[in-house]
Amino acid sequence: PTKTVERFSKFISVSRMIFFLEKFSFGARERMVSPLKLYSIDTGISNAIGFRFMENFGKLMENLVAIELQRRFRRPNFEIYYFKDYQQNEVDFVIKEGLKIKKLIQVTYASGKDEIEEREIKALIKASDLLKCEDLLIITWDYEDEIEVEGRKIIFKPLWKWLLQI
Repeated sequence: PTKTVERFSKFISVSRMIFFLEKFSFGARERMVSPLKLYSIDTGISNAIGFRFMENFGKLMENLVAIELQRRFRRPNFEIYYFKDYQQNEVDFVIKEGLKIKKLIQVTYASGKDEIEEREIKALIKASDLLKCEDLLIITWDYEDEIEVEGRKIIFKPLWKWLLQI
């Protein structure tokens, strides 16, 4: 059954209905054996066949950001990954240009500072340390701010404002 699901997923991916992100790793072997994250180009169709995006606005926002990142960074030399360490700290998106990590992005359905979970910030700081990246962004539903944590600036930007950026 696993092989069937993998084959079916590859066919759908080729049709551009879905796409996958690999886990970031400096080693190619680890990237190849790590689980992929799945995103849908059309969330309406995804809802119809059983991926319940509309029940979780955070997942829907993350999917929308993934689509926009694919559009913005569909150029040679740019790659998009997700990050997860052995302690399960996860960052939604890692933007890599050439050999350098350019940006780390978290996505959360939060309308205020008190709604942002500590794990979102902790994972971003941990990834920033490991990947030597200073450009840290958390895309929120409606919260905008800039804070400093452990000597690093984290920018919080509402989804609508981020989408309007060029």
